[in-house]
Amino acid sequence: MPEHAPDNPRRDFLRKTLTLIPVVTVASTGLGASQLLAEPVRAEPLHRKVPATPPAGNYQPTFFSAEEWAFVQAAVSRIIPADELGPGALEAGAAEFIDRQMNTPYATGAQWYMQGPFKADAAPELGYQLQLSPQQIYRLGIAATEAWCKNASGKTFAEQDSATRDKILGKIEAGEIVFEQLPAKVFFSLLVQNTREGFFCDPIHGGNKGMVGWTQIGFPGARADFMDWVERNEPYPFPAVSIRGERA
Repeated sequence: MPEHAPDNPRRDFLRKTLTLIPVVTVASTGLGASQLLAEPVRAEPLHRKVPATPPAGNYQPTFFSAEEWAFVQAAVSRIIPADELGPGALEAGAAEFIDRQMNTPYATGAQWYMQGPFKADAAPELGYQLQLSPQQIYRLGIAATEAWCKNASGKTFAEQDSATRDKILGKIEAGEIVFEQLPAKVFFSLLVQNTREGFFCDPIHGGNKGMVGWTQIGFPGARADFMDWVERNEPYPFPAVSIRGERA
């Protein structure tokens, strides 16, 4: 993966993410009413810089197979890793968010224009040009990654150590690992996008458990009014609030 500035690289990554995705609701995912049933996580009152790690859940995936689920968990744990700033994407429930997302119209491509002609090498400004839905991208991308890992080391992606996982993800991002059925960069881009969304979404969608993502960047969440603090050059003093009313 690309090198970030050495000065607090994770915080820099998270802050830049806010310019790329909505924070309170993730419109791109098309989450329906059936996906608004994630169990609420009651976070402890928090008035310190480092968020508390949310309690481990017992979520069982409904889309991913056991091997695919192990991959998704291992991958999100390296895209936004836990460190001295607080929990990472795995602890925040980003993997659960992605699995729930795979059972929505968004994941089947129902909300996309999926008619031809398809041109994989089209200019970026022309938008998405493949015939693959997000569900298919994950299935094919995970299978291709696992096949490469097993051929290279005899181990699955999840069985690799953290440094090796980072190297593999870096090769996928750079297109150095060639997938037969889809561009590796497309798979990596979707995985990173969904991990970010899972880290910063409202907890009602299964991610951002305990509002750890919002707490790390000082985002107030779904509060009705915080405009008095927008122009102040100081941290917002009140805890984040979710759509359901939980407080960080």
